[in-house]
Amino acid sequence: MAPKKDGSIRLCIDYRELNKVTVKNHYPLPKIDDLFDQLQGATVFSKIDLRSGYYKLRIRDSDIPKTAFHSRYGHYEFIVMSFGLTNALAVFMDLMNIVFKDFLDTFVIVFIDDILVYSKTEAEHEKHLHQVLGTLRANKLYAKFSKCEFWLKKVSFLGHVMSSEGVSIDPVKIEAVTSWPRPSTINEVRSFLDLAGYYRMFVEDFSRIASPLTQLTRKGTPFVWNPTCETSFQELKQKLVSAPVLTVLDGSGSFVIYSDASKKGLGCMLMQQGKVVAYASHQLKSHEQNYPTHNLELAVVVFALKIWRHYLYGEKIQMFTDHKSLKYFFTQKELNMRQR
Repeated sequence: MAPKKDGSIRLCIDYRELNKVTVKNHYPLPKIDDLFDQLQGATVFSKIDLRSGYYKLRIRDSDIPKTAFHSRYGHYEFIVMSFGLTNALAVFMDLMNIVFKDFLDTFVIVFIDDILVYSKTEAEHEKHLHQVLGTLRANKLYAKFSKCEFWLKKVSFLGHVMSSEGVSIDPVKIEAVTSWPRPSTINEVRSFLDLAGYYRMFVEDFSRIASPLTQLTRKGTPFVWNPTCETSFQELKQKLVSAPVLTVLDGSGSFVIYSDASKKGLGCMLMQQGKVVAYASHQLKSHEQNYPTHNLELAVVVFALKIWRHYLYGEKIQMFTDHKSLKYFFTQKELNMRQR
């Protein structure tokens, strides 16, 4: 039994052997940062958490014996989807997308059993809530009222805080980062990087700052916590504490990209209307470390255009770099293989 945040308990069964021989359902989960792009103009929010969502999925009769488990109280088999089965998340996500397909990308965000309803006005929000709650009732899906929040101007969702001003890091997660003890093993370093990396779009030059810690996680590298690692660890903490509120795209285009490159990595920043939309960074691969400066400066431009191409496609953009030779790229008579 595993305790939940609300004090209740969750039954957990070790299905690792069953999961090894199960054909995996590679249903795509939405990217968190893509979900937030839908919040353009939203000022009112409501959050709904489903109660025992997996238990709304029946298991095929022939597969019921596969879920069997023993305890001192007897032998049991699940007739509904159990927590811990490898395809449970994918199947439930598929169900939620089917149930809310008419509302997705319009006024509803769904991530597994978490539902966010967002609207531009209170009048719209009342209508949207009626539609969402009616859909839940029609499909016999039930919300856990103690974990639901309605009519909010600012809402915490998936580790972020959303408001009309934009998206920021949840203060609870910031507290988790600032109180993180100094790692003493490689696994602890990985855990810290996983948490910090979840918010990398809020941190300028994340890859460069995290580089000493990332190197510790490479295969065959002995664990030696030196002053460089300590500096990286503390700087990442500080950057997350002081992370900016990222603006939500307003649909007007007018994108501006600032890029920079060094032998330590590539970094860029996407802006709109003078506000930061996102940061992105990239550690240099071994062959990239041999690039001359002008090729590195071109590489970061290509990196920025690729990573944000879904925003930039068909738009006119301004690109700012501190390397003047790139100005002549389009008039250069001959390009080398790397530039092509």
